[in-house]
Amino acid sequence: MSRNERNTGVSSVPARDVLVAWLITEMSRRHVGRANGITAESLARRVGINERMLRELITEARMQGIAIAGTPTSGYFVAATGAELEECCKFLRSRAMHSLVVEARLRKVALPELVGQLLINT
Repeated sequence: MSRNERNTGVSSVPARDVLVAWLITEMSRRHVGRANGITAESLARRVGINERMLRELITEARMQGIAIAGTPTSGYFVAATGAELEECCKFLRSRAMHSLVVEARLRKVALPELVGQLLINT
């Protein structure tokens, strides 16, 4: 079994851009709105990849401006309303803030000081 087969569960994975395009099409056709969310496990199985790779592809689609929303309770879906997009953005912001709090504690600095350093060093 090749490394690719172990990581994805399939013997041949198309180029990432093809997978991202397929993901965008699939989400736009079948999973619009929170009520039509799909779990990461189910979506990864449909694509033939593992969940980690799926999350990477979703991030790539989001970086292209595709409003793929999702939370652990809703699954992934294309936001159909501003409220759905806002819910997703709040969830992502919360995760980001948690990571910053952890970093501040590891560095033994106050969060505002860390954030100030991030703004200065960019």
